[in-house]
Amino acid sequence: MKTLKLLGLFLLASGIVTAQSPIKIKDSETRHGPERGSLLIIGGSVGDTPSIWNKFVELAGGKEKAKVVVVTAAAGDSSAWDQRHVDQIQKITGIAQIQLLHTASFEEANTEQFVAPLRKATGVYFIGGRQWRIADYYLNTLAHQAFLDVLDRGGILAGSSAGASIQGSFLWRGDTSGSNMLIGDHTQGLSFLKNSVIDQHLLKRNRQFDLVDIVKHTPSLIGIGLDEATAIWVRKDTAEVIGNSYVAIYDQETILGKKTGGPFFFLSHGQKYDLKNRTVIRESSRREREGSLVSTAAH
Repeated sequence: MKTLKLLGLFLLASGIVTAQSPIKIKDSETRHGPERGSLLIIGGSVGDTPSIWNKFVELAGGKEKAKVVVVTAAAGDSSAWDQRHVDQIQKITGIAQIQLLHTASFEEANTEQFVAPLRKATGVYFIGGRQWRIADYYLNTLAHQAFLDVLDRGGILAGSSAGASIQGSFLWRGDTSGSNMLIGDHTQGLSFLKNSVIDQHLLKRNRQFDLVDIVKHTPSLIGIGLDEATAIWVRKDTAEVIGNSYVAIYDQETILGKKTGGPFFFLSHGQKYDLKNRTVIRESSRREREGSLVSTAAH
């Protein structure tokens, strides 16, 4: 009975991922990542990790030119007047123009007045907390479209912990009762990373096996598990690991043992992954590059 219930939830997940959305999604050659702009998806507890924050500053346009909006919905209503998240990011990054954006109202997120700061933003940062709150207030609103427009302008959408999970298409740990419910009452993310399911705090909280079953039963999904102070930088369908620990990759063929011993594998800082073809991007070594030059010169 438990197995049948679990399979039913997987089927429900598949339907939700492919359901139509009122948000205008443009045709794209990419399978998972954005056609333009970048995503920075962080596994939580980022602290002042220089490699991650330096990349965020760079992609947002630099300390002087960046215009960053910090979305605080995941932290709850108290964050509406709490400037500490803005202050912390400003102190770490040195970015001059940072603005807090908060709502607990779906209706407000659908107004032009509310989304005005997003119209000029070069970067958006979603703080941690509970990812279902972001879905409740922003999913399929004018603000949601404005986030996508930041990408279309070549900007960056970033987020840590809950701000990482919400970037996937299937919302993992989105139940209002608590994060231990893997598939709950909120299952649709903002789909910045299309056809994906994202987990965070991976090794710190011993979650590395939690994504296996859903990806096994929903092969269209790519699973991304991020440890703390570690991120993936996604542009088009290339994901590069940045930070101090590891990122786990889950796809059905790996889980079934057709590629590796499965059910997942780890990537570390500097390693790249092709999300579309689902292969590790192997960069040539110095010896291989020198060998190629010698071979070319000989001809």
